[in-house]
Amino acid sequence: MRWRVRVRIMPRQGILDPQGQAVAHALGSLGFAGVAAARVGRTVELALDAPAEADARDAAKRMCERLLANPVTEDFVVDTAEALA
Repeated sequence: MRWRVRVRIMPRQGILDPQGQAVAHALGSLGFAGVAAARVGRTVELALDAPAEADARDAAKRMCERLLANPVTEDFVVDTAEALA
């Protein structure tokens, strides 16, 4: 069975996020005064062949640990896993 798995990768709390700081500053300059901070990460969407959802999620987790996320500076979460037709 094929699964679409989405992984959210974000800078770890306490790690400098210059892109997030730039976004927060730019939003303030555009008149969005209520933005106290912003963090910028990325989403990776994978199409995986696996027998079950748990296996697809586990494979995505292993991919993040080995390649997709930097374990020193980033955290990741497997957000969704949905079956593809």
